Amino acid sequence: MLRRRLTRRISLAAIPFTLTAVVLAGCTVQSADAAATSSGTTSTSTESSETATAVVVDSDLDADAVLAANADHTVVNDDEWSESDAVDVTLTGSSAGSDSDAVEIDGSIVSITSAGVYRLSGSLDGSVVVAAEDDAQVVLILDDVDISASEGPAITVQTADDVALVLADGSSNAVSDADAYADDADANAAIYSDADLTISGTGSLTVSGNGNDGITSTDDLVVLSGDITVEAVDDGLRGKDALVVRDGTVTVDAGGDALKSDQADDAAQGFVLIEGGTLSLTSVDDGIAAATDVVITGGTVDITAGAGTAADAGAKGVAAGVVAALDGGEVAIDAADDALHSDGSVGLGGATVIVDAGDDGVHAEQTLEIRDGVVTVASSVEGLEAADIAISGGTVDVIASDDGVNAASGTATQGAGMGGGGEADSGETLVISGGTVSVTGGGDGLDSNGTITITGGVVSVSGPTGGGEGAIDANGAVTLDGGTVQVGGSSTGTLSGAQAFVSASVSGSAGDTVEIMDAAGTVVGTFELPASFASVIFSDAAIVDGETYTITVNGGTSVTATAGEQVATGGPGGGGMGGPGGGRP
Repeated sequence: MLRRRLTRRISLAAIPFTLTAVVLAGCTVQSADAAATSSGTTSTSTESSETATAVVVDSDLDADAVLAANADHTVVNDDEWSESDAVDVTLTGSSAGSDSDAVEIDGSIVSITSAGVYRLSGSLDGSVVVAAEDDAQVVLILDDVDISASEGPAITVQTADDVALVLADGSSNAVSDADAYADDADANAAIYSDADLTISGTGSLTVSGNGNDGITSTDDLVVLSGDITVEAVDDGLRGKDALVVRDGTVTVDAGGDALKSDQADDAAQGFVLIEGGTLSLTSVDDGIAAATDVVITGGTVDITAGAGTAADAGAKGVAAGVVAALDGGEVAIDAADDALHSDGSVGLGGATVIVDAGDDGVHAEQTLEIRDGVVTVASSVEGLEAADIAISGGTVDVIASDDGVNAASGTATQGAGMGGGGEADSGETLVISGGTVSVTGGGDGLDSNGTITITGGVVSVSGPTGGGEGAIDANGAVTLDGGTVQVGGSSTGTLSGAQAFVSASVSGSAGDTVEIMDAAGTVVGTFELPASFASVIFSDAAIVDGETYTITVNGGTSVTATAGEQVATGGPGGGGMGGPGGGRP
């Protein structure tokens, strides 16, 4: 039985965030030839460039930091008990038999009253109850068991310290419960435990939660292994204090949430942790719901949430109350509402995440941080949204019908601030300091109610060609201080910063290739745009302020432009590309 002391945790929802976690740390040499390819967008250059792209992210949004602030879960490991100590319990339809004094049989109710290891086999039209000492460890080996209960749970743990359900090698087990429960029922799941519950073994378990939940523990629920299939009219698997999956195959079809941890009274509990295994989750409500944190460090997770429901019904793929930290594994989400959502913050540091969303692809009320991994928003209304967004690494590919990447919160104020939209800078931040970022937006490509800063990475933006939307739009400053930036769309906020850019009014269609050539005939940039465009912008360390460049579309139409001069295109606010002023400050 593994435990760890509790660590005091402060709820992120109570702390106003500022984006102080991103610290630029010097320069590195990066060749634009090495730029990654994402969503058909490429960047090439015949010259290497020195760009300030090194970044140190001092963050508490990585999985290790989040877990360190939480209570550890309790587990019954295989080396804590011996199968040779098992007491046989034979289920015989309407009753059972056993030679152990710790097994009490009252008609179709089989009660385990003491600590120990018990092997159950056979079928029972009744229920198994664990009512052992408060400090007892009870291991139930399920060896081809079929338990059907008509008046409550199939398996109930009333009293014990820790209980393990072990699925015997090669066994096939099934449990089902009553069709309904009273509102004040003490136990209301096919498998219900008032103690820490661990599931392990190599056999299979099919759970039919006919009246409410499939498997519930009011303490910790841990899945170490096994082939587990749960169908429930409400929640599939619920561990109130913590729900942990280390390995195994878990398939859930739930009328409520598929996986859930809902301890809201202790900030160190109420989390869901997935470290491995293969999970296929289908839910009417949220796929994974946690009062505090959702942490994924491994495994394969496939979520379908709210299929057939409208976005405003609120079915999210992943919903965290404090932090969602995905540092490993492969996660695919198809959600009617937000695919990946946190009421606090989201940290992505190595997972492969592919989402389709009826609303936001990834949404955080406070900070969204992408440090590594692959993040693909295949469809969404808004792709990435948070008050403060920091991208320092990884491959990010976003398709959105509205804004692609949106730094926004409820603090935005209207006013005569910067940007064509006539709104004041309300303090939100979008910082891209590394990685490969490709955005296609039906609204603004990159949007911030505050500022946008690009210091590194390869950033490709394909925005709209009209309708009052811009490829890059900020109420505050848009600063280019490094990286490779390639933009096709319409209006763009006034550009500033240490790195030069080329801006040209030239149009093209989806799939067209744009080539940037300097006065000596050297190609310094080539990129393909996935949507139609009315203008382009290219910024890279190879661009020299004041020099003349030729911009060619598909080897045909060419225009010349002077680096640092922002071309007007009639964008929002009537001031052309960049709004009032239009040029490089």
